[in-house]
Amino acid sequence: MIKILVDCFGGDHCPEAPVSGAIAALEKNPDLHLLLTGDENLLKKELEGKHYDSSRLEIIHAPEVIGCDEKPTDAVRLKRNSSMMKAIIMLRDCDDIAGMVSTGSTGALVTGALVRLGRIPGIIRPAFCPILPTMDGSLVGICDSGANVEVTPAHLRQFAIMASLYMSNVYGVNSPRVALLNVGKEAEKGDELRQETYKLLQETPSVNFVGNMESRDLLSGNYHVIVADGFSGNVLVKTTEGTALQLLKKLKTDIYSRTVYKLGALLMKKMFQEEKEFMNYQNYGGSVLLGTSKVVVKGHGSSKASAVEKCIEQAYRMQLSGLSEKIESEIARYEHYED
Repeated sequence: MIKILVDCFGGDHCPEAPVSGAIAALEKNPDLHLLLTGDENLLKKELEGKHYDSSRLEIIHAPEVIGCDEKPTDAVRLKRNSSMMKAIIMLRDCDDIAGMVSTGSTGALVTGALVRLGRIPGIIRPAFCPILPTMDGSLVGICDSGANVEVTPAHLRQFAIMASLYMSNVYGVNSPRVALLNVGKEAEKGDELRQETYKLLQETPSVNFVGNMESRDLLSGNYHVIVADGFSGNVLVKTTEGTALQLLKKLKTDIYSRTVYKLGALLMKKMFQEEKEFMNYQNYGGSVLLGTSKVVVKGHGSSKASAVEKCIEQAYRMQLSGLSEKIESEIARYEHYED
């Protein structure tokens, strides 16, 4: 039985989305056991009338909630009875619990995970790795996407190693193609950080490094892992997601602008629905925090039930694959860099 904690408060659609997502995940995975953290009375009320295996679902009472506007260090220190911190502390203290999922404050989650959970031996800094779909029907992971604004080449090499193992072990990608986010594809492009990282990745045999990538090629399908500092990676992911959403809005506006367009849209209704689902980030789960001692998955704050279900599925598959142990083993092959 794989046990996973679900922080049920702090997101835009809490506790409805985490509870419904948890029940859906239980139905699909008979060896999954979930622990929901949050206000017990509110969670029991949300569960009323729903059908689920009560032997595989527990409620952990945690009456406080960490808001997204709270200072992460203060929240971690002062709100030990919050749904998020209760989950992190239980994850640390209970050997039989594999991981956790949260749609709450990103800053508090990262701070809490680093302070309370710690890192996999040899890892300098954990990094976020969200997943996006590509034009050829594959997936691409972006590592890092916000956990580390300032990095060194050693950090970026570890991001490449961790994300490669993640894509191969959790998503079944054979020898993931890894690229470095840069301002041009040529090897000499970019600042000193990017140039040094380029050379370091070339000297990392366990990483299938294929060179630099310009941001416009993110969804091309030519790459499976994009290595970036947290600032650049975050901008890349949010710009891509935002552009997709705005294009869908413009397409809808244009369709309704003329009768002939409406008639054409009726004939292409199924195709439009498929494209909408393809560009919907809710279908691809959350951003995993690679490098922590136990599995941590951060869902979008606006995650609905289906997205939370996908986040739980990510945590479940990461544990099944033994990803943390494989990361530790691979990192040990390389020289240890001090932060």
